[in-house]
Amino acid sequence: MIYAFDTYYYEDFAKTVCIALEDWSSEKENEIFTENTQITSDYESGAFYKRELPCILSLLSKIELKENDIIIVDGFVTLNNDGKIGLGGYLFNALDQKIPIVGIAKNEFSSPDEKRRIVVRGESKTPLFLTAMGIDVDEVKKKV
Repeated sequence: MIYAFDTYYYEDFAKTVCIALEDWSSEKENEIFTENTQITSDYESGAFYKRELPCILSLLSKIELKENDIIIVDGFVTLNNDGKIGLGGYLFNALDQKIPIVGIAKNEFSSPDEKRRIVVRGESKTPLFLTAMGIDVDEVKKKV
């Protein structure tokens, strides 16, 4: 199963949504999970994970992950060639590096990262930025 997460922020709470897909070619979700949580951290430039990671982990506690599952986050897994990690990297570590994490970001991160791939879908002129841990990023690129 592939679980895709995103969190939306309101004035006094965050809403996290997870869409479960059977595989990369699924045209319809199998299930949708949602949860509202209190915001525990203000936005901090360069430390986005501090705000979003608790929301994802809270919703994940309601999902029974299996060995071959994959998680997709809206953001980066790796950030640069020096080993700096983003939201997805922190999630990968929080899950004891047992579940592959794929990050798909809409905005480019300024530091060079040899693990980052650019994906342009269909006729779009706007690229997506793909990073991953626990799974080969080039294999994921073919599926995205």
